Amino acid sequence: MTQGMGSTIRRCSGPLATRLGQKRDGRSKVRKPAFALALIAGAAAAWPSIAMAAQDGAADLPITQITLYRSGVGHFVRQGFVEGDADLQIRFHAEQINDVLKSMYLLDLGGGRIETVGYTSNAPLERRLGSFLIDISDSPSLHQLLDRLRGVPVKLETTDRTVEGKVLAIEHRQRPVGDRLVATPYVNLLTSAGIRSIQVESITSMQITDEKLARELERALLAIAEHRTDDVKSVDIAFRGEGRRSAVVGYVQEAPVWKTSYRLILPESDGNGQPHMQAWAIVENTTDEDWTDVRLSLASGQPVAFRMDLYEPLFVERPMVAVPAAANLRPRVYDAGVATAEARQLRREAAPRSRAAGQAQFQQAEPEADARFRDAPAFDLMMVLSETEQGRAAAGSVGEVFQYTLDMPVTIERQRSAMLPIISAPIEGRRVSIYSQGAETPHPMRGVELTNDAGLQLMPGPISVYDGSAYAGDAQIGHVGAGDSRMLAYAADLDVRILTESDSARTLRQTRIVNGTVVRTIGRTHAFTYKIANADASRGRTIVIEHNKMSGWQLASPTPVEETQRTHRFEKELGPGETAELVIRHERTDQERISVATIDSPTIFMLEREGRISGRALEALREALSLREAVGEAERLVALLENERREIVRDQERVRANLASVARESDLHRRYMDRLGEQETRLDEIATELAEARSQVERRKRALERFVSDLNVG
Repeated sequence: MTQGMGSTIRRCSGPLATRLGQKRDGRSKVRKPAFALALIAGAAAAWPSIAMAAQDGAADLPITQITLYRSGVGHFVRQGFVEGDADLQIRFHAEQINDVLKSMYLLDLGGGRIETVGYTSNAPLERRLGSFLIDISDSPSLHQLLDRLRGVPVKLETTDRTVEGKVLAIEHRQRPVGDRLVATPYVNLLTSAGIRSIQVESITSMQITDEKLARELERALLAIAEHRTDDVKSVDIAFRGEGRRSAVVGYVQEAPVWKTSYRLILPESDGNGQPHMQAWAIVENTTDEDWTDVRLSLASGQPVAFRMDLYEPLFVERPMVAVPAAANLRPRVYDAGVATAEARQLRREAAPRSRAAGQAQFQQAEPEADARFRDAPAFDLMMVLSETEQGRAAAGSVGEVFQYTLDMPVTIERQRSAMLPIISAPIEGRRVSIYSQGAETPHPMRGVELTNDAGLQLMPGPISVYDGSAYAGDAQIGHVGAGDSRMLAYAADLDVRILTESDSARTLRQTRIVNGTVVRTIGRTHAFTYKIANADASRGRTIVIEHNKMSGWQLASPTPVEETQRTHRFEKELGPGETAELVIRHERTDQERISVATIDSPTIFMLEREGRISGRALEALREALSLREAVGEAERLVALLENERREIVRDQERVRANLASVARESDLHRRYMDRLGEQETRLDEIATELAEARSQVERRKRALERFVSDLNVG
């Protein structure tokens, strides 16, 4: 995406027509504009040169302050002087207009006023040209333009005369050219001496003496010129007042995120001393305007910044509603309301803070003022808004944002970048070797633990580390607040080797019965051993082990020096050529549960063999097993009786089927009938026995449940 063009500003002192070369006298009266024929043909091509030439007036309201944020926006402040009625034009790229419309503020600090801010329309060129009194959307020739000016007073100059009059009409006459006739346009003018006919080709200059139409033609030409540079949009600002006074224009627009890079110089390995930190801010001026002697601030905060299309015309579809047929509608008068005590309290809390409080929250270092603006008051937005007529809004907190403000004015040319020093100071630090669990190499990383005692915020960025006068490696650091500590690693420590081992153990600690449930308490341990060897015979090491936290486990030993969201950190000091071990133990306690109501003989045998259960508990389990087996015997009896009943019923179905084919007086028929009688007798007996057996099952189950529910044995 194209970044901002730097908002090229040009000074003007009157209407748009005056900016094309006319003058304004001391009483602000504009002379009638005169249009040369060359302007019609060349205005569009001349527009870029006009804009560039106007940059000489950019010193009227130059950029004096810039605050860059790490959320991709920048706050730009222009401050300078205006005198009398002043018209200013600031040019932006098209994609910047939405940010400008959303954020621009204007201040006239000398008691003047600010009129409507105008900006280039985003409507299509044909639509814009069609709105002017003179239509030049189809690039008319001179005779076509004169034809559209019928009835308009003009002054025409030819090679031998000057004629003034109103355009009557355009006619084409046949004129011999060689051996053929060519239609030649003539303009007929109504003059004081009558109708004069002038050949259009002989006209060298034309002036529209109707001031209104002349201005319309000029505006149409400028619309064409602006369309040629469609990515450039202008914002016109009108300051109205008397005398010389200070003015401010501020806005937020897209800007590259400023970056930081660091240099860390470590003291000589065999000497004492503090590391030295040097920080540079990398700032890009991607605009088309030089930043000359600006007060540059670099904010660490990330304010919410979004884009909204305020530039594109927005039309809302409205429904067609029928005309209401109801008559005699009367206006309604609403009663006055009185705020409740709670509402009044909320209003008082939301009221603007005192001016002193507003000033106290906005503090910024004041670099030496540029000589060009030494007479201008230092600009403090929160203070100005609370003290001027334009600043009627309540002063609010600027938020918890740390800000670097450079001591001296900064100059960065357009489309250039710069490295700006922001920190150069000793910093507390110590050498360490860092090993992270799970690393692919057995060697730890050479590193430094820094403590930010500089009183400044350290922003994320790369760090080039120098060990004495030698380059040692690169590292990366995140955001470090004042007083915070961070470790950084810049090279492999090949003189140190670390091997790891792990071991797990499981121990049954206790078995007891709680509310009819066998609860087995099991202790688990996990040991992780780091075996460290320092092969450097001349220098010792401070080894920092980053050991991952184990979810669901507690660290038993040793005590870490610190911890992060995901790791414990341990330290081990090794002398030259020494070896050491670091054993890290984790513990956890698990419980296994077995319902007493479902206990069986193998489980009781296993619990007895483990030995972590009392004799009373074993005795209770055996009693529960006996009750459970009694329930099983009763259930088996119920099953036998039900099975016998099913067999008798199936046999009765077979006998009844045979009876249908046997004579009633036969012996076989009598035998079938006797058998059915015996079976019916047995079915009655089974029903009685089955009811008793089922009752027995329920009694024994209740006995088991009562025993189990009240069972608590340690």
